[in-house]
Amino acid sequence: MSNTDLVNPSKKVIPQHVAIIMDGNGRWANLQGKTRVLGHKAGVSSVRAIVSDSRELGIKALTLFAFSSENWQRPKAEVSVLMDLFMYVLTKEVKRLHKNDIRFKVIGDVSRFSSKLQQKIIASEKLTENNTGMVLSVAANYGGRWDIVQAAKQIASKVASKQMTLDDITEQSLSAHACLAEVPDLDLLIRTGGDCRISNFLLWQAAYAEFYFTDVLWPDFDSEQFNKALAVFEQRERRFGQTGEQITTVQSAV
Repeated sequence: MSNTDLVNPSKKVIPQHVAIIMDGNGRWANLQGKTRVLGHKAGVSSVRAIVSDSRELGIKALTLFAFSSENWQRPKAEVSVLMDLFMYVLTKEVKRLHKNDIRFKVIGDVSRFSSKLQQKIIASEKLTENNTGMVLSVAANYGGRWDIVQAAKQIASKVASKQMTLDDITEQSLSAHACLAEVPDLDLLIRTGGDCRISNFLLWQAAYAEFYFTDVLWPDFDSEQFNKALAVFEQRERRFGQTGEQITTVQSAV
C-alpha cells in the first residue's frame, strides 16, 4: 500500500501524537522458521514505513517502545542484538530522519547503556534538535512507573531547594517533568502482536489516549494496518469526562 492510499489528512481526524508498542518480532520469526534476531531486524522495516507515513500525514509526534526496563531479563544474546540494532539505527537511520526534518530523541534511563551507545544517542539528538517536521521519540530502557518516579524526584528536589512549593505540585507541573513534556498529549496508543495491555508504557501520558490492539505482528504492520488504526481512531468519540451530548453540542457550535 502506498502513502497515497493513506488517510487524507485534509478530510480525516489525524491524531497529533501516536505511540506504538511494537510487539511480535520474535513470534513472527518463529512462524517463519527463523531466529528471533531476524524478527527484530525485520521489524526495522516496519519502523521506517510508519515513520514515513506519520511524517506525511502531519502527525506531530510518534513514540515507539523499543526496549523496556523489563527487557533486560531476556536472553543475553537477544539483548545484545537489540543493542546492536539500536546502534545501527542511530548510525544509519538518523541521517534519513534529519533529511526529512524529523527530530529524534530517546526517552528512558540511558545510563545502563554502553558509553559508546550513550554518545551516539547524544550525537543523534544534537543533529536533529532543530528539526520541526515531527518528533520521533524512542523509548529505550523505559518504564512508565520509572517515568513518574523520576518526575517526582525532580519536583521533590525543587521543593527542597525552595524553587517550588507544595502548592506548585499539580498535574500540569508533574507532566512538565515527565518524559514527552514537549510534545502534544498522547492521542492514540497502538499495540501490535495480540496482547491487550500497555506493559508499563506511558502510564501517565496515556490517561485519555485511545487504545488500539491488533493481532498483527509488528513486522507485518504496514501502511495498510496503520491506516486501519487511524480509521478506528477517527470513529472514537473522545469525551474527556463529558457526556456525548456535550461533545456534540460543542462540535455543532464550531
